[in-house]
Order: sequence, then structure tokens, then C-alpha cells
Amino acid sequence: MSKVTISRLFDDYADAQKAVVSLHEAGVAEDDISIIANNADKWYAPDYAAGAGKGAAIGAGFGGVGGLLAGLGLLAIPGLGPVVAAGWLAAAAAGAVAAGAAGGVIGMLAEAGVAVNDAEVYAEGIRRGGSLVSARVEVADKNRLEALLHPSSVDIAKRRSDLAAAGWSKFDPSAPDLTADQIKQERGLRVSKSA
Repeated sequence: MSKVTISRLFDDYADAQKAVVSLHEAGVAEDDISIIANNADKWYAPDYAAGAGKGAAIGAGFGGVGGLLAGLGLLAIPGLGPVVAAGWLAAAAAGAVAAGAAGGVIGMLAEAGVAVNDAEVYAEGIRRGGSLVSARVEVADKNRLEALLHPSSVDIAKRRSDLAAAGWSKFDPSAPDLTADQIKQERGLRVSKSA
């Protein structure tokens, strides 16, 4: 059977973790699941003493998806800034960063079959503090698995509209990384809009 890529943006990392677990419990192999999450505020800090407790909490959030968690690592992706990433998309991102490849995460998502205009919003969402979950799934399972991701994911059309209303036109990989305070402000804006 052939595979397609499904992707969803989450404003809350805990929701992204739940999506990863749901996909795995629904039969998606760990090798076919990826997560990339903004880490500008250093919520994941494996090299710090406090990081051990955070790492344990992250592990608990992934439930039985131990292989994917084992690949959790820190990357700096141009345009996104510091991220925590795991899975096939993270491996591609690390390779692209190491090789200095153009296109970055937009190009990787487009190569995986994600529409470029959606990939632009996903990248901007990560840059502004969000988390992206992507999975390679069988075509026959696409709708069922997308439904698992839908309840807590960002409405991508609405996010695109909100960004455009604020003057955004497309993802800019040369834009400066957001600071932890800017990420906190972005997250606060999203919470106030959803309340």
C-alpha cells in the first residue's frame, strides 16, 4: 500500500504528545511518527540538572512510544530557532541543517506531500511556540487517523487567516528567532483568542 503524510499543528506541547500516543495506539509505527516542537523557552533541557525531571515528564507523556522518545533531541533549525525533535522528519531536518540545504522544514514537508501553503503555516506555528506532529500513514487509514489528531489541533485555515490579518504573508527562514518572552506572549495571544 502507499503512504501519505498527515500533519497537525498544536499550540500546547502536551496536546502534541497525546497526538503522538494516539497515533501509536492506533497502529502507526514509531518510525512513521515525527514531532518538532519549539524550545525557545528551554522547557526541555536534557543537559541541565532540572532537565532530568522534565525529561521524565516528557517520557511519561509519550506512554509506550519509547523508541520515538529515544530520538528526542535538540536542534537549531534556521527560521524556527531551537527545537526539540524526534522521528523521520527530525532526522531529515538534522540532515538538511548539517548539509546547509535550502528550503528547510518547508521543503521537507512539501517533499512528504504537505501543501506548501500549509507547510508555511506549520513552520510559522513552530517558530511562534507550537509543535508539529507528522505521520506517514496508509492511504486507507488517512481519514481515521486525521480524526484522532483533529480535536486539539490548530485550525490551519483560521491560523493562516489570523496571521495574514496581523501582516504575515509567508514563512521567512531568515527571520530572527523569537525569545522566550516573545514565545510566552505568542502563547498568551492564542489562549486569549481560544477562550
